[in-house]
Amino acid sequence: MTTTALDARLSRNPWTAEIRSMLALAWPMILTNVAQTAMTATDVMMMGRLGAGTLAAGALGANLYFAPLMFGLGLMLAVSPMMAAELGRKRHSVRDLRRTVRQGLWTAVAISVPMWLLLWQAEPILLAMGQQPELAAEAARYMHMLQWSILPFFGYIVLRSFISALERPGWALVIVFVAVAFNVFANWCLMFGNLGFPAMGIAGSGLATTLSNCLMFGGLVAVVSWHGRFRRYRLFGRFWRADWPRFRALWRLGLPIAAMVAFEVTIFNAAAFLMGLIDAASLAAHAIAMQIASITFMVPLGLGQAVTVRVGRAHGAGDAASVSRAGWTAYLFSVGFMALMALLMLVFPHALIGAFIDAGDPANAAVVRLAVSFLAFAALFQIVDGAQAVSSGMLRGLHDTAVPMIFAAIGYWGVGMPLGVLLAFPLGMQGAGIWIGLSSGLAVVAALLLWRWLRRDVYAAPAAAVAPVIIGH
Repeated sequence: MTTTALDARLSRNPWTAEIRSMLALAWPMILTNVAQTAMTATDVMMMGRLGAGTLAAGALGANLYFAPLMFGLGLMLAVSPMMAAELGRKRHSVRDLRRTVRQGLWTAVAISVPMWLLLWQAEPILLAMGQQPELAAEAARYMHMLQWSILPFFGYIVLRSFISALERPGWALVIVFVAVAFNVFANWCLMFGNLGFPAMGIAGSGLATTLSNCLMFGGLVAVVSWHGRFRRYRLFGRFWRADWPRFRALWRLGLPIAAMVAFEVTIFNAAAFLMGLIDAASLAAHAIAMQIASITFMVPLGLGQAVTVRVGRAHGAGDAASVSRAGWTAYLFSVGFMALMALLMLVFPHALIGAFIDAGDPANAAVVRLAVSFLAFAALFQIVDGAQAVSSGMLRGLHDTAVPMIFAAIGYWGVGMPLGVLLAFPLGMQGAGIWIGLSSGLAVVAALLLWRWLRRDVYAAPAAAVAPVIIGH
């Protein structure tokens, strides 16, 4: 059989076609997520150069920041399945996509203001949680510069969802890589006082991230306004016009997603705060292990974002076979990749940790020792973490968000957190107990989401039934 004939035969295989389509959509999303995480990783690395105390304060501030940020992100994620389903029903839809983007941006503004008011009170909030006063004060300096990044980040997510629904995510990748390079440069200037800038320390890192997020949003605004593929949608035309049915639909779909994301993120935030109650070394080691785990998590997260689009378009078109192929393709890729990453963490822990802190400095010996043990637990939950991330994306493509939210509450806060607290404090396992609780919560959620996906034919509404939710007036 000739190569041309073989390629033609493979192209007729629906599974092969789905794998190609999934990877073509997912890899820019994955690299975009990796780049965005690299921005945070850069902050952590540079904070580590200022000392373990600064790193611990940065971890406290970042965890407080990420709780409302990820809740808002969940709302923004509703834009993607709404647009994907619309494109599945009507391939060349313009007006409905424009209106969905507009209401997504309205939502971004609506939720950013109360988040700014909350985060401005970072120091009293951390003190009320029992954190050390010096760490709380330093974390607040960081927060007062970082919190303004929320609105441009949400705007970037809405526009990224738009170009991803059109299966053109490459522009977001280009822009975020530029932003990462800018963030490194801005951190170098603002944290350490290079090139004549004031040495702002940890506050400079927060300002650098805010400026980088503004660059990301502004870059995508330029792309969707001027690029020929997107310009015809005129996304910012008549921006002031309300579409209240669509606005409410976005919140109905997005609030359960936001709550599910919040349940997951807040258990990790709570784990960081609990580590702070143990000692600064445990908190710093936890920050390093979590940062490494977060980088590997970007792959299943990207696959979850891609499968939401693929499943959403198939569901909008009423194609059950394509829904199944898209879901299982992403699931197997995600679990397989995370198994490899778990092996890497177990075999090379010191090399990974050394990227974040000077492992040869005797002053950091306690942090390194704890980080190695925490990274072993992070390796254990890699597979279930990847499974739950992509499963939630599969279900979002079906507009199934309420029940997964309940599963997240049960797994993270009904099982994971109580078990972690019990093992860490009454049973004396300290940081290791907290990580066992995190792993157990992830495993429960992953199992429940997979069970829900296997039963999708029982509960999934037909594509036509979701149309009134998506099409506004």
